[in-house]
Amino acid sequence: MSSPYSAYRSIIGKAEHDLIARLAQRLEGRSLAMVNSTRDGGGVAEILRNMVPLLNEIGVPTDWEIIEGRPDFFGMTKTLHNALHGRPEPLTAAMIDAYWEVSRMNAGKLADKLDKPLVFIHDPQPAGLLRDLRKPGQKWVYRCHVDVSNPFPPAWDFLGPIVTNYDASVFSHPSFAQKMVNPQFLIAPSIDPLTDKNKPIPPEFVQKTLRRFQLDPKRPLLTQVSRFDKLKDPIGVIAAYRLVKKTHPRVQLLLAGGAASDDPESVHILPAIQEAAGKDPDIHVLDLPPFSDLEINALQRASSVVLQKSLKEGFALTVTEALWKERPVVAMAVGGIPLQVLDHKTGYLVHTVEGTATAIRRVLDHPEEAAVLARNGRKHVLQNFLITRHMREYLSMFLSVLHPGQAIVRFGA
Repeated sequence: MSSPYSAYRSIIGKAEHDLIARLAQRLEGRSLAMVNSTRDGGGVAEILRNMVPLLNEIGVPTDWEIIEGRPDFFGMTKTLHNALHGRPEPLTAAMIDAYWEVSRMNAGKLADKLDKPLVFIHDPQPAGLLRDLRKPGQKWVYRCHVDVSNPFPPAWDFLGPIVTNYDASVFSHPSFAQKMVNPQFLIAPSIDPLTDKNKPIPPEFVQKTLRRFQLDPKRPLLTQVSRFDKLKDPIGVIAAYRLVKKTHPRVQLLLAGGAASDDPESVHILPAIQEAAGKDPDIHVLDLPPFSDLEINALQRASSVVLQKSLKEGFALTVTEALWKERPVVAMAVGGIPLQVLDHKTGYLVHTVEGTATAIRRVLDHPEEAAVLARNGRKHVLQNFLITRHMREYLSMFLSVLHPGQAIVRFGA
């Protein structure tokens, strides 16, 4: 359950709190539909789960709709996801046919629910709805959460013409922007500081959680929290841990994750992780069920180092979460991560397994330096990556889309 909007005032200040409310008033109650492909698993669902109630509370009527799919559809969209990240995975004619067939099926089911002034589509799975459902006077916005800085060309050849027909598109990082005729907005994702995953919790609960998962609270803990996905490189995390183990034999590794309902590959990567871990008693692989937010909160707070060794990444909210909790972060310099981890200022950016191990050793060997970076990281998140900033930028973007061609949108005293 989302916290009341008034609860954020003590975190962001009165001026920001009131500005967001005034922006919402300027939208004059025009309703909005958010659409994605799952209610659990991954950052998109988490953001919407927290943001939708807040938008409704401040006077922007917002519905959250989920498309349905078949295995061949989600297999196609996973292939498209990988190809947008740059992997050379072709889309076959059968895949494309499955995409449009499921899109038409969802259009029939969602026609009435998407009859709103604003329709906000998240990622490729529901992108095709525009073709069958757009009505005169509506504004449709496409939100890309994927790193499309260097897509496999056939993948963008498929998605690009779809996105170009939207009234606007939103990307997380400047390098993701594409050559299109419609307006593009750069809006980073966010975390909600008042949810179970991010709120302060008692130290006793942290210790209880460590005991529950058989982790030693007296030994350094390296942690990566991510869904089980090849692009999160859990095997590379294990390799880095083994290098660190040679000089710091007391370290233990935690890989905590789970599957997403719209990701058919996620169920296959877990056995590979377990095989790579072997019989090492200091490698702990947790397949967490959805909504294990308090447990994730506790495990991140107990970590000596939080890792994000993604090979490709849209943004990585797990990095934001760790920085907010003042945990030292070592992460790959990919996608939206460098927006959060400013190298040697809020954490350490790395490029290889060896570099990851070196940065981990530095955190373990220089705890005072790591603590300074962690404090800087929390300040950076406070200023840039909380849900209230995210809402303010979305509301501003909605106003811009609803008033095309206006250089100034006035919203009163």
